[in-house]
Amino acid sequence: MKKYFITGLLIWIPLAITVWVLTLIVRTMDQSLLLLPETLRPEHVLGFYIPGIGALLTILVVLLTGLVAANIVGQRMVRFWEALLARIPVVKSIYYSVKQISDTLFSGSGEAFRKVLLVRYPHPEAWAVAFLTGTPAESVSAMTGEELVSVFIPTAPSPVNGFFFFVKKNETIELDMSVDDALKYIVSMGVVAPPVQGNHLGRTQNE
Repeated sequence: MKKYFITGLLIWIPLAITVWVLTLIVRTMDQSLLLLPETLRPEHVLGFYIPGIGALLTILVVLLTGLVAANIVGQRMVRFWEALLARIPVVKSIYYSVKQISDTLFSGSGEAFRKVLLVRYPHPEAWAVAFLTGTPAESVSAMTGEELVSVFIPTAPSPVNGFFFFVKKNETIELDMSVDDALKYIVSMGVVAPPVQGNHLGRTQNE
Protein backbone atom coordinates (compact mmCIF):
# COMPACT_ATOMS: atom_id res chain seq x y z
CA MET A 1 0.00 0.00 0.00
CA LYS A 2 2.79 2.41 0.92
CA LYS A 3 4.58 1.64 -2.34
CA TYR A 4 1.51 2.50 -4.42
CA PHE A 5 0.92 5.71 -2.46
CA ILE A 6 4.50 6.91 -3.02
CA THR A 7 4.26 5.99 -6.72
CA GLY A 8 1.10 8.08 -6.97
CA LEU A 9 2.80 11.01 -5.26
CA LEU A 10 5.73 10.83 -7.67
CA ILE A 11 3.26 11.19 -10.53
CA TRP A 12 1.00 13.87 -9.11
CA ILE A 13 3.44 16.16 -7.29
CA PRO A 14 5.46 17.22 -10.39
CA LEU A 15 2.22 17.60 -12.36
CA ALA A 16 0.57 19.70 -9.64
CA ILE A 17 3.62 21.95 -9.23
CA THR A 18 3.86 22.41 -13.01
CA VAL A 19 0.19 23.40 -13.25
CA TRP A 20 0.57 25.75 -10.26
CA VAL A 21 3.61 27.50 -11.75
CA LEU A 22 1.99 27.84 -15.18
CA THR A 23 -1.21 29.17 -13.60
CA LEU A 24 0.78 31.72 -11.61
CA ILE A 25 2.65 32.87 -14.71
CA VAL A 26 -0.51 33.13 -16.82
CA ARG A 27 -2.45 35.01 -14.13
CA THR A 28 0.46 37.42 -13.67
CA MET A 29 0.67 38.07 -17.40
CA ASP A 30 -3.11 38.49 -17.54
CA GLN A 31 -2.67 41.62 -15.43
CA SER A 32 -1.72 43.38 -18.67
CA LEU A 33 -5.45 43.45 -19.46
CA LEU A 34 -5.79 46.15 -16.81
CA LEU A 35 -4.11 48.50 -19.29
CA LEU A 36 -7.15 48.23 -21.57
CA PRO A 37 -10.29 50.32 -21.05
CA GLU A 38 -12.84 48.41 -19.01
CA THR A 39 -15.25 48.25 -21.94
CA LEU A 40 -12.64 46.37 -24.03
CA ARG A 41 -11.70 43.77 -21.44
CA PRO A 42 -12.80 40.17 -22.17
CA GLU A 43 -14.77 39.95 -18.91
CA HIS A 44 -16.90 42.92 -20.01
CA VAL A 45 -17.30 41.86 -23.64
CA LEU A 46 -17.83 38.11 -23.10
CA GLY A 47 -19.16 38.21 -19.58
CA PHE A 48 -16.63 35.74 -18.16
CA TYR A 49 -12.89 35.41 -17.57
CA ILE A 50 -10.75 33.50 -20.08
CA PRO A 51 -7.29 32.72 -18.71
CA GLY A 52 -4.40 33.33 -21.09
CA ILE A 53 -5.74 36.26 -23.11
CA GLY A 54 -3.61 38.67 -21.12
CA ALA A 55 -0.60 36.40 -21.63
CA LEU A 56 -1.15 36.53 -25.40
CA LEU A 57 -1.50 40.31 -25.19
CA THR A 58 1.76 40.55 -23.24
CA ILE A 59 3.62 38.41 -25.79
CA LEU A 60 2.17 40.52 -28.62
CA VAL A 61 3.26 43.77 -26.94
CA VAL A 62 6.79 42.41 -26.42
CA LEU A 63 7.02 41.32 -30.07
CA LEU A 64 5.72 44.64 -31.35
CA THR A 65 8.14 46.51 -29.09
CA GLY A 66 11.05 44.50 -30.46
CA LEU A 67 9.83 45.08 -34.03
CA VAL A 68 9.58 48.83 -33.52
CA ALA A 69 12.89 49.09 -31.67
CA ALA A 70 14.71 47.21 -34.45
CA ASN A 71 14.35 50.04 -36.98
CA ILE A 72 15.95 53.48 -37.03
CA VAL A 73 12.87 55.35 -35.80
CA GLY A 74 12.43 52.90 -32.93
CA GLN A 75 16.07 53.20 -31.93
CA ARG A 76 15.69 56.98 -31.75
CA MET A 77 12.62 56.58 -29.57
CA VAL A 78 14.52 54.23 -27.26
CA ARG A 79 17.44 56.69 -26.98
CA PHE A 80 15.00 59.52 -26.24
CA TRP A 81 13.29 57.41 -23.56
CA GLU A 82 16.60 56.45 -21.95
CA ALA A 83 17.79 60.07 -22.01
CA LEU A 84 14.57 61.05 -20.24
CA LEU A 85 15.05 58.37 -17.56
CA ALA A 86 18.68 59.42 -17.10
CA ARG A 87 17.47 62.76 -15.72
CA ILE A 88 15.56 61.12 -12.86
CA PRO A 89 18.09 60.29 -10.08
CA VAL A 90 16.58 57.20 -8.41
CA VAL A 91 14.95 55.83 -11.56
CA LYS A 92 18.22 56.23 -13.44
CA SER A 93 20.12 54.01 -11.01
CA ILE A 94 17.49 51.26 -11.00
CA TYR A 95 16.84 51.30 -14.76
CA TYR A 96 20.45 51.22 -15.89
CA SER A 97 21.40 48.56 -13.35
CA VAL A 98 18.61 46.26 -14.51
CA LYS A 99 19.32 47.08 -18.18
CA GLN A 100 22.98 46.20 -17.82
CA ILE A 101 22.10 42.85 -16.24
CA SER A 102 19.45 42.00 -18.85
CA ASP A 103 21.76 43.01 -21.72
CA THR A 104 24.44 40.73 -20.31
CA LEU A 105 22.12 37.77 -19.77
CA PHE A 106 20.29 37.92 -23.09
CA SER A 107 23.19 38.96 -25.27
CA GLY A 108 24.21 36.22 -27.67
CA SER A 109 27.86 37.28 -27.55
CA GLY A 110 28.29 37.34 -23.79
CA GLU A 111 29.50 34.46 -21.63
CA ALA A 112 27.38 35.13 -18.56
CA PHE A 113 25.51 32.05 -17.31
CA ARG A 114 26.69 29.97 -20.26
CA LYS A 115 29.33 27.92 -18.45
CA VAL A 116 28.91 25.69 -15.42
CA LEU A 117 31.87 25.49 -13.04
CA LEU A 118 32.96 23.69 -9.92
CA VAL A 119 34.42 26.02 -7.30
CA ARG A 120 35.67 25.40 -3.78
CA TYR A 121 32.89 26.55 -1.46
CA PRO A 122 32.18 26.99 1.44
CA HIS A 123 35.62 25.69 2.47
CA PRO A 124 38.69 24.39 0.59
CA GLU A 125 37.64 20.76 1.02
CA ALA A 126 34.19 21.19 -0.56
CA TRP A 127 33.01 21.83 -4.11
CA ALA A 128 29.94 23.74 -5.28
CA VAL A 129 28.24 24.17 -8.64
CA ALA A 130 28.58 27.74 -9.93
CA PHE A 131 27.84 29.73 -13.06
CA LEU A 132 30.44 31.85 -14.78
CA THR A 133 29.21 35.45 -14.98
CA GLY A 134 32.27 37.12 -16.47
CA THR A 135 35.62 38.61 -15.53
CA PRO A 136 36.16 41.17 -12.78
CA ALA A 137 37.25 44.73 -13.39
CA GLU A 138 40.95 45.25 -14.04
CA SER A 139 41.29 47.12 -10.75
CA VAL A 140 40.11 44.04 -8.85
CA SER A 141 42.56 41.72 -10.61
CA ALA A 142 45.36 44.24 -10.14
CA MET A 143 44.74 44.36 -6.38
CA THR A 144 45.00 40.58 -6.02
CA GLY A 145 47.68 39.89 -8.62
CA GLU A 146 45.70 36.78 -9.69
CA GLU A 147 43.67 35.89 -12.77
CA LEU A 148 40.13 35.84 -11.42
CA VAL A 149 36.68 35.02 -12.75
CA SER A 150 33.29 36.16 -11.49
CA VAL A 151 30.92 33.39 -10.44
CA PHE A 152 27.44 33.07 -9.06
CA ILE A 153 26.90 30.19 -6.62
CA PRO A 154 23.16 29.42 -6.38
CA THR A 155 21.51 27.97 -3.32
CA ALA A 156 19.41 24.81 -3.31
CA PRO A 157 16.57 24.25 -3.90
CA SER A 158 16.01 27.91 -4.91
CA PRO A 159 18.63 28.85 -7.52
CA VAL A 160 17.37 32.42 -7.79
CA ASN A 161 19.22 33.16 -4.56
CA GLY A 162 22.92 32.70 -4.05
CA PHE A 163 26.31 34.29 -3.61
CA PHE A 164 28.59 36.28 -5.90
CA PHE A 165 32.33 35.71 -5.64
CA PHE A 166 35.62 36.35 -7.37
CA VAL A 167 37.63 33.12 -7.51
CA LYS A 168 40.98 32.12 -8.98
CA LYS A 169 40.51 30.90 -12.52
CA ASN A 170 43.03 28.07 -12.15
CA GLU A 171 41.11 26.74 -9.15
CA THR A 172 37.84 26.25 -11.01
CA ILE A 173 36.74 23.28 -13.10
CA GLU A 174 34.53 23.75 -16.15
CA LEU A 175 31.90 21.03 -16.34
CA ASP A 176 30.57 19.41 -19.51
CA MET A 177 27.07 20.28 -18.36
CA SER A 178 24.40 22.58 -19.77
CA VAL A 179 22.97 25.37 -17.67
CA ASP A 180 19.53 23.70 -17.77
CA ASP A 181 20.96 20.43 -16.45
CA ALA A 182 22.84 22.29 -13.73
CA LEU A 183 19.67 24.08 -12.62
CA LYS A 184 17.79 20.76 -12.44
CA TYR A 185 20.67 19.34 -10.41
CA ILE A 186 20.52 22.26 -7.97
CA VAL A 187 16.72 22.36 -7.64
CA SER A 188 16.60 18.61 -6.96
CA MET A 189 19.46 18.98 -4.43
CA GLY A 190 21.52 16.42 -6.31
CA VAL A 191 18.75 13.85 -6.80
CA VAL A 192 18.38 14.41 -10.56
CA ALA A 193 21.89 13.81 -11.88
CA PRO A 194 22.69 15.31 -15.30
CA PRO A 195 23.65 12.95 -18.13
CA VAL A 196 27.34 12.52 -18.92
CA GLN A 197 28.01 14.51 -22.09
CA GLY A 198 31.64 13.62 -22.70
CA ASN A 199 34.47 11.30 -21.80
CA HIS A 200 35.37 13.36 -18.74
CA LEU A 201 33.53 15.39 -16.13
CA GLY A 202 35.26 18.66 -16.79
CA ARG A 203 38.47 20.57 -17.19
CA THR A 204 40.28 23.26 -15.29
CA GLN A 205 39.82 26.79 -16.58
CA ASN A 206 43.52 27.27 -17.37
CA GLU A 207 43.71 24.26 -19.70
